[in-house]
Amino acid sequence: MAVSLRRNQGPSKFEQASDGSMTLMEHVRELRNRLFWAAIGIVAGLIVGFFVSHWVFDILKAPYCDLPSSIGVNGNCEFITLGVADQLILRLKIALWVGLVLGAPVWLFQLWAFVAPGLHRHERKWAYVFVGIAAPLFAAGVTLAYVIIGHSLVFIMDAGVLGAPTKLEVTSYVGFVMNMLLLFGAAFEFPLILLMLNFTGVVTAKRLLSWWRVVVFLSFAFAAIATPDPGPFGMTLLAACMVFLYFIAVGVSAINDKRKGRGKEIYADLDDDEISPLEEERVPVGVSDRVDGLAPVEAPEPVAKPLPIESRYDDMT
Repeated sequence: MAVSLRRNQGPSKFEQASDGSMTLMEHVRELRNRLFWAAIGIVAGLIVGFFVSHWVFDILKAPYCDLPSSIGVNGNCEFITLGVADQLILRLKIALWVGLVLGAPVWLFQLWAFVAPGLHRHERKWAYVFVGIAAPLFAAGVTLAYVIIGHSLVFIMDAGVLGAPTKLEVTSYVGFVMNMLLLFGAAFEFPLILLMLNFTGVVTAKRLLSWWRVVVFLSFAFAAIATPDPGPFGMTLLAACMVFLYFIAVGVSAINDKRKGRGKEIYADLDDDEISPLEEERVPVGVSDRVDGLAPVEAPEPVAKPLPIESRYDDMT
């Protein structure tokens, strides 16, 4: 007789959350545990980020250090510092940003482990796909922003009221760079919203393509308002990238519609107020067949007279 050494464990937390057997307090406890491990991941990344903050700052200051005005009398790249604790606070901010990036696998997994039990199997599959696409798109937006920051700084300083490049305050400069990186990274996620609407059946590729004029206008308006760079270079490049990604999303949506057979429904090309084109068929009416007479209905049998009530029941009933 074979003896199994594996303990007979009950259903896992994922299975309990999926089948709805987990109580409200168990959900709250699970959320608390998820938040705790997510915080641990962020704190661990923050500690690592504190030690590599100097290396990260060297990357962030490279576009500014390429300007001739940033070189001081000793030949090094120099910034202006206004507050006593500005340098330490800036290092902590950089460490926090690095901690969020390095701890992303931990806190994203905890978030996904809490949300995934409420999704169907096919919804979880598409979530994997969209997350796999979102990360490269965000990285592409950040890379593009880092490339154009140098051109933006040259335009901003040359077009300023002083007429010549000057040294920058370190906190405002790093804030400007981080805003540019985050904005471009978030803007590159725009096609994912359109793909989600298409894959869920809300809109078709034909409907998305009909919005191209509105999308182009809103892309330039969004880039003009949200871009920290007041120059035309960054705004135009961001808007052009958003429009380019929009047309790519429309193309992918068209492939998805063709795969699912959308647009081939019976009434797909008919207007809501259009009359149905029914063909009129005229069939000549001939002489009807002879109808025989009805058979006589037999008379019903007489109904027996009911017995008196005292004769229907015995002494027991």
